[in-house]
Amino acid sequence: MDKADLGHHISQQYNQELEDVRNRVLQMGGLVEQQLADAVLALTTMDTALAEVVVTNDYKINKLEVSIDEECTHILARRQPAASDLRLLMAIVKTITDLERIGDEAERVGRMALHFADAETKDTKALVGIGHLGEHVRHMLHEALDALARMDVQAATTIAKEDLKVDQEYENILRQLMTYMMEDPRSIPRVVNVMWAARSLERIGDRARNICEYVIYLVRGKDVRHISLEQVEKEVREQSKGKN
Repeated sequence: MDKADLGHHISQQYNQELEDVRNRVLQMGGLVEQQLADAVLALTTMDTALAEVVVTNDYKINKLEVSIDEECTHILARRQPAASDLRLLMAIVKTITDLERIGDEAERVGRMALHFADAETKDTKALVGIGHLGEHVRHMLHEALDALARMDVQAATTIAKEDLKVDQEYENILRQLMTYMMEDPRSIPRVVNVMWAARSLERIGDRARNICEYVIYLVRGKDVRHISLEQVEKEVREQSKGKN
């Protein structure tokens, strides 16, 4: 399946409905990506004003999820789609659920930024590594959405593998933070806030991987949630060779 497949219906209105809902998902993705970038920046720079913006803007993401979900439901009821169209709508419904949850995690990071900035001690040592982890998962999300826009299975498979690196990075940060707390017990309250923020970022990596898996399902018609990425990658290579 590729973008051209969205324009194969006799009904031009149906084509427009599918294209519209697809574009709205990407719009939602862009908003979520900005929320994530702002949340990490707010935490690493202790910018309370920006953190407040992240917290208060979460409703926009929730509103978009409800709206897109309703639009998909109406299309399902009116058009009774089959095959690739049904997979597209299913992938969209699953994607907006993960995007909404990424928005929730970004909001949590924003709240942790407020708690951290309110601490009496403004020691930023506990924030070492958080900025890099935040940028890593933001890039992962961006590339996952790009793979969805282009319906690119190969790109989706590649970016899904980044989740393993995110997990390793998260574990390294936890070890550093635990060492920091042992060295200075007074730091425990503010370090715990950073731990929660790091946990939210790690979960965002999981959600971005989910979106990659939906892309594979959309294009190949195969559920790969419980299949190793190595196996998926091997199948993609074999199918690509077959086309050549």
